[in-house]
Amino acid sequence: MKKNYLKIGIFIAVGLVVASYGFFLYLAQGLPDVNAISTSVIGESTKIYDRTGTVLLADINVNNNRTIIGSSDMPQEMKDATVAIEDQSFYTNPAFDLEGTIRALITDVIRGQAVEGGSTITQQLARNIFLTRKKDILRKLKELILALRLARRYSKDQILTMYLNYVPYGPNIYGVEMAAQDYFGVNAQDLTLNETATLAAMPQAPSYYSPWGPNLSELQARKNIVLQKMLTLGYITQAQFNAAGTNLPSFLPPQRSGKAPNFVNYVEDYLTRQYGANALEVGGLKVITTLDWNLQQAAETAVKNGVARNATLYNGNNGALVAEDPKTGQILAMVGSKNYYATSTPAGCVSGKTCTFEGQFNVATQGLRQPGSSLKPFIYMDLLEQGFTPNTIFWDVPTEFTTGNPSCPPAVNFNITNLQCYHPVDFEGYFSGPMTLAYALANSVNVPAVKSLYLLGIQNAIKTLDSFGIRTMDNQPDLGLSLVLGGGEVRLLDMVNAYAALADDGVYHSPTAILQVTDSQGNVLEQYNDNGTQIVDPNYPKLINSILSNVQLREPLFAASINETTVPGYDVALKTGTTNDYSDAWAFGYAPNLVAGVWAGNNNHQPMQAQGSSILAAVPMWHDFMAKALPYFPMEAFSAPTPVSSSNPVLNGEMVSGQFHNILYYLGRTNDPEFTNWETGVTDWVATHGVDLSKFKVVPPSALDNSNVAPPPAGTSTASNIQISISAPQNGSFVAVPLAVDTRIVSALPITKVEVYLNNVLVDSKYGNFGQNYDYSSQLNGITLDPQNTLVVRATDEGGNFVSQQAIIYSNQ
Repeated sequence: MKKNYLKIGIFIAVGLVVASYGFFLYLAQGLPDVNAISTSVIGESTKIYDRTGTVLLADINVNNNRTIIGSSDMPQEMKDATVAIEDQSFYTNPAFDLEGTIRALITDVIRGQAVEGGSTITQQLARNIFLTRKKDILRKLKELILALRLARRYSKDQILTMYLNYVPYGPNIYGVEMAAQDYFGVNAQDLTLNETATLAAMPQAPSYYSPWGPNLSELQARKNIVLQKMLTLGYITQAQFNAAGTNLPSFLPPQRSGKAPNFVNYVEDYLTRQYGANALEVGGLKVITTLDWNLQQAAETAVKNGVARNATLYNGNNGALVAEDPKTGQILAMVGSKNYYATSTPAGCVSGKTCTFEGQFNVATQGLRQPGSSLKPFIYMDLLEQGFTPNTIFWDVPTEFTTGNPSCPPAVNFNITNLQCYHPVDFEGYFSGPMTLAYALANSVNVPAVKSLYLLGIQNAIKTLDSFGIRTMDNQPDLGLSLVLGGGEVRLLDMVNAYAALADDGVYHSPTAILQVTDSQGNVLEQYNDNGTQIVDPNYPKLINSILSNVQLREPLFAASINETTVPGYDVALKTGTTNDYSDAWAFGYAPNLVAGVWAGNNNHQPMQAQGSSILAAVPMWHDFMAKALPYFPMEAFSAPTPVSSSNPVLNGEMVSGQFHNILYYLGRTNDPEFTNWETGVTDWVATHGVDLSKFKVVPPSALDNSNVAPPPAGTSTASNIQISISAPQNGSFVAVPLAVDTRIVSALPITKVEVYLNNVLVDSKYGNFGQNYDYSSQLNGITLDPQNTLVVRATDEGGNFVSQQAIIYSNQ
């Protein structure tokens, strides 16, 4: 029996070896000949065109952007620095690091995709020359085969020299010699140790670590790692290490010219990721982009003139603009800075720490800036989905938001400096009392927007922003209610793309810069295909569009600048945003067939002076572009929304006679932690300012009888129609996940819906006919507990009446 098992084991082992060998032979078929590596750089250049295929934006010829030098001319320090940071076992490994490769393959198999590194210098050379950057397991195996072939054909010194001559050191810069000349104005032999370590730090992510980009602090950190490794490995002495220093060296500005350079760099980065550096450099690709050259020229002119004006009036020295077709997601124009070839740096810059060359920082794709009020449309749209209407009444009054801090007083004290107390003010510096949601959005009033975010819930808002392509909030854990006023950071391109989804009635298209890519033989490698997805009921974006395109509604905000918000003959929506310190000013405006976004400010976040707001600094730039761009498009009106209404009079824009309460009262949330503060703001306002009822339809208190208004008192609800008793968790108790919730509901009418909210986020809901007596019980998993939490159970009967009951609970985790 044991012999049989042994035979079977041997048979299986031999079979696996044969199968593996056959698989590797299969993979090896069609792989390039490594003997031709010395001539692999000779090929056809890649040409990048505008959308018509007639305007040449860039001709990428690697042979013009690389200078080959021999091993004897390659500085030993450059070789040592590269080995230290990229592959310390280079001189002893057989072209691959066995331990690292096995670890990478196991990780990749487990995760189902190539995500783990593990490449040696030889493998990197094989990948850069012969393969794409696509991350999959088959590419990793092909890389391994080619690396073994290279190791058999060339010596270690030859491989390292080829690597240093071939790998990219930034956008369209290949090899150490060209990098030394472009960045430092010297030959490779004349590089200092500090400059050498800086170049060695770059090949891991050439665009990311480019000294002409925004990530200088990251480049500096990696450069210092290179020096530390060189010291540890004995390549340099302690004295040399100390002399090199920790700061980055000084860099030269870029010298090359071309059309739409920020856009071209964006396209180059995409092509490199998609097809590999070799295909881009010598593959003879013909790339038809989405860029409209007429609109690009209009955008460059608008930014140039706008920044010149802002520099004089507001000390705003840079600007950016992106235009997009909202029906396709195609990028039509991109200006990442006022002058890509600018050689100056902004005032206050420290090399390697706070800024880069003004032109090379592409604000459109690289800049993370605070959005001001420009996120408000998405918050209000989400609120409309929850049953609110454009006529819902909000009170713009001084309001202290407790943010969970019981020491915050009910009445606003603007002298309070406790950061946990939050009392936003409006741009104009005054408050206006009751107003509709539509008016608050069109005129960018702050307090109603913060209240709306609170009602919606921060996590729900972030999910909505995610669905519209604004995903930078996911990695910003400290976001609070200020999110709707500019807390968090966004990219201009993402924001324009999100507004494009609004313009297209809730259809999201991923932003794209490519219409077609063909190889040197004319084979189509890539063709634009529309990927539009309906991410929200179209009526709610239509409602937002109807508000933002209403010129009369936004006139109080823009006043004398109202003409700057219109283009005669075109239906245009507009939203602006300004940060509190005037360091960022935004304008996002769109027609149904064109959307454009503008940013104005300074690269180093220095505030603009003389209150350089969006209306003054960004809107004129936006208008200058749109006035020239829209005549290229047919006139088109926004689709009219279906009117929405509510049985709740306040949600429907009706003021209840003799009753002046905040919105929480009419939502049945008198137990809400914010209720007292919001109500105090309304009460104080009415006492000192009164209410102009001529602006609203006034209804008698009896109008509440058939509405969803049923504000419960504290404790077990004593409302005549619904009573709720929460038996678990008990008020004030300490709890953990999973959270057990047990509730007894007694109602005069059958219960049809039960909802459970944790910290204003819906975590469970049940629908059905539960009768007049219902015991709700659930174990809540997948939730996150804060140190202090508010649990709310809300029950609705078949008549639409609802009551909420809450418990304050604490986490014991």
